[in-house]
Amino acid sequence: MSLPRTLGELRQSPFSEARLRSRNVKDELRDNLIAKLRQDGPLFAGIVGYDDTVVPQITNAILSRHNFILLGLRGQAKSRILRALTSLLDPQTPYVAGCEIRDNPYVPLCRRCQDLIAREGDATPIAYLQPEQRYVEKLATPDVTIADLIGDIDPIKAARGGYEFSNEMTVHYGLLPRANRGIFAINELPDLAGKIQVGLFNIMQEGDVQIKGYPVRLPLDVALVFSANPEDYTARGKIITPLKDRIGSEIRTHYPATVEEGMEITAQESWTQRNGNSLALPKYVREIVERIAFAARDDKKIDKRSGVSQRLPISAMENVISNAEQRAIRHGESSVVPRVADIYAAMPAITGKLELEYEGEMKGADHVARELIRQAVAKTYDEYFKGVDMKQIVQWFDLGGEIQLADSVGASEAVQSLRGIQGLMEKIGKVNVGPKDSTEAQVSAAEFVLEGLHAHKRVGRSEERVFTAGEKPTKPAERVMEREEPFRQRRPYN
Repeated sequence: MSLPRTLGELRQSPFSEARLRSRNVKDELRDNLIAKLRQDGPLFAGIVGYDDTVVPQITNAILSRHNFILLGLRGQAKSRILRALTSLLDPQTPYVAGCEIRDNPYVPLCRRCQDLIAREGDATPIAYLQPEQRYVEKLATPDVTIADLIGDIDPIKAARGGYEFSNEMTVHYGLLPRANRGIFAINELPDLAGKIQVGLFNIMQEGDVQIKGYPVRLPLDVALVFSANPEDYTARGKIITPLKDRIGSEIRTHYPATVEEGMEITAQESWTQRNGNSLALPKYVREIVERIAFAARDDKKIDKRSGVSQRLPISAMENVISNAEQRAIRHGESSVVPRVADIYAAMPAITGKLELEYEGEMKGADHVARELIRQAVAKTYDEYFKGVDMKQIVQWFDLGGEIQLADSVGASEAVQSLRGIQGLMEKIGKVNVGPKDSTEAQVSAAEFVLEGLHAHKRVGRSEERVFTAGEKPTKPAERVMEREEPFRQRRPYN
């Protein structure tokens, strides 16, 4: 069925005057949300880990017809959630064709549309908005002006049309009027200057804006949503109290609660489908990458107020795969199988996403990142090999054995050396890798075992990735002698 293209046709269609006059955008969001709730499906596609926390609060805000704000540290999907609100808008929304503020054909606000309907009547042309066209977003920066948000006089319009400056036809509408009959989002709200935040008062409480220099009020139909980082309240700016008072709901976001949720997000967001060799991404590699972010969020050397973005494991995973892909291309391997060595090679995707405290700055970002990877390897190793007897492997190194496993070494070369380590290849079955699996997978699993032993300090490893015997713990008697020796040397001088 074709859509009505004139005002006369529109009056005879399901887009009746009574419906469009009485139903504003917040009612529309509410109605479509209720329909989704009755279907008992996911409300927002691609949003992971918020089903029992954030999503119910957003649902309450929409059902209450509130303007709301999402508060959370960086990388907590705030912008993604706001953009997902368009899924609650109608698939087609009629407006007066050519109107800058997408006027309701039955209740036109701007002078241009009022004059057009008075002149054309039922022949007034009608166009339609898609849901994505009804979402307007603005990143708040200190240089944003009232003219950017609300509007101002446009001298070029006045000159070209021959209008007096007092004529309403000379108005240049800002972003907020252009979001009429849709959703207007402001990201990082505290970065907006206080005097500009004041300009939002009227639209949030009285439902209209006043454009500079004109005795005109525009009762806009718009849902306002915001995002902010709590750190911003003191670091760069703040949300002024009267504006906070006008925001209906304040909703806190958070990082993934479990490693499994984090892995699901990383798998969803990272670019893994390459156009080269086939990728076989081991689960333990995915777990290690995710645990790096979890370890960083608990580390005292990293600023918790800044947070550790979910972008860290996403970017790291992409670098891990790229390093494995590079190795596969160089050695002509048919399958790309990442190793733990590739995670260390992905440090450039980790260090730039860590805001360090004083202690971390003293140690350096590279040192902190290496320690995080080591912790993540140790925890993941315990998930697979806790309680497994590794004495035979450790003894092989204690008896003088050593092996070098650079991240650039091909699988066919590495597997020969790994098979020479007594008991090693028998243990990789714990990660579901057997003798029938590819050489690349066997090498990756075997290296994971060695890295796990190194993380627990049972096997040593140099920066050149040479695995050797680990340092032996000092005996208690020797430790006592070490403590007493300095005192023995100083006694003659007392």
